[in-house]
Amino acid sequence: MAKFLFTAAYTADGLRGLLKDGGSGRVDAARKAAESVGGRLEAMYYSFGDRDAYIICELPDNRAAAALSLVVGASGAVDTKTVVLLTAEEVDGAAQAAVDFRAPGA
Repeated sequence: MAKFLFTAAYTADGLRGLLKDGGSGRVDAARKAAESVGGRLEAMYYSFGDRDAYIICELPDNRAAAALSLVVGASGAVDTKTVVLLTAEEVDGAAQAAVDFRAPGA
C-alpha cells in the first residue's frame, strides 16, 4: 500500500467541531475514514501554524486518497492538501529509470 500525507487547516466550522469532539474524537473519525476506503491511519498530529493537523495514512491507491480528500474537502470544515510519500527504494528506482528529456532552451 502507498503512504499519503494529508495536511488540514480547519475552517471556523471545523474548529467548532474540533472543540465539540476533542482531538481524540477527530483522530477516531480520521481512522474510520481511512479504513472505509481500505486503508489505515498511521499517525495524526495537531500543530501550530498555517496547518492544524498532519495525517499519515497507508491507502491502497491514488483513488482511495482522492476519495478521502474530496469527501473531507466537500464538508467545508477542513481545507486539505494531499502529498504522496515515497520510500527510499521507490526513489532509488526512479533515479535509475531512463527518461528522455530536454531542458527548456537546450
